[in-house]
Amino acid sequence: MIDLLDSIRDFNRFYTQQLGILGRNYLGAGYTLAEARVLHDIGATPGVAANILARSLSLDPAYLSRILKTFRARGLVVAEEDPRDRRSQTLVLTPQGEDERARLADLSRQQIAAALERLPVEGRQPLAQAIAVMRDSFGGGEASAPVVFRDHRPGDMGWVIAAQAEFYTRTFGWNDQFEALVADVAGRFLKNFNPAREKAWIAERGGNRLGSIFIMDGGSDVAKLRLLYVDPAARGLGLGKALVEDAIGFSRRSGYRSLSLWTNDNLAAALALYQKAGFRLVSEERHSMFGPELNGQTWVLDL
Repeated sequence: MIDLLDSIRDFNRFYTQQLGILGRNYLGAGYTLAEARVLHDIGATPGVAANILARSLSLDPAYLSRILKTFRARGLVVAEEDPRDRRSQTLVLTPQGEDERARLADLSRQQIAAALERLPVEGRQPLAQAIAVMRDSFGGGEASAPVVFRDHRPGDMGWVIAAQAEFYTRTFGWNDQFEALVADVAGRFLKNFNPAREKAWIAERGGNRLGSIFIMDGGSDVAKLRLLYVDPAARGLGLGKALVEDAIGFSRRSGYRSLSLWTNDNLAAALALYQKAGFRLVSEERHSMFGPELNGQTWVLDL
């Protein structure tokens, strides 16, 4: 085991030196590796929000902000108004930024091609197989893809209803009235959707939905947080915290006075998120609308 650990560490040092990724002049193009990756990902996901980009790349938001400031000064990136949320901005590459992204991609291909030229043809298939083994061994398949938060689109509400109904029925033994409640909330969101005051976030990785959260207009400058859900396979990634933070931020930008939610006290993980975010418990009531007797709770966050 120790030999394997040292071998992997030695390979990491070798490979990073071969690619020159630790310097300030990655690929001889005048960028750090982080800058090159940011440029690539903005081009790969045009319209991505800065906070989502920071989260998917595991970058410190302040560090990303400095990179984006440099890019804007060089005319590589522009911030555009999000047509679905006019208080937030999205990032897109300028034509010059697209040219730089293409140039970096070409330089990277040239670098790898030059290394492969030194490898006999018969050695290339074993190399490809070894790379596949490394990716699988370290979770480098779909699990390594970045998690993105996007707006809702056709088909999402069906997933929200099915995923939550199946999870809460299987985990807590709730009946079909919970599914009816989720379907009613999702249906009303679509029917009355006001993009200036309401928003849905779908967390997705590799095309697979992992979570959701909704902000709906409750009237009298009160927003309602609805349908927070994180798939069990994605627990531990911080998605719940990130979804709640984005929902709170949107509610503040939208001019709401407070944000309220209704939940049940057996949902410990969700309650911990709400408490850490500053919500306060304002009322409780016993009910059995989902079958088992539960303690429903209303929480409020002053914005």
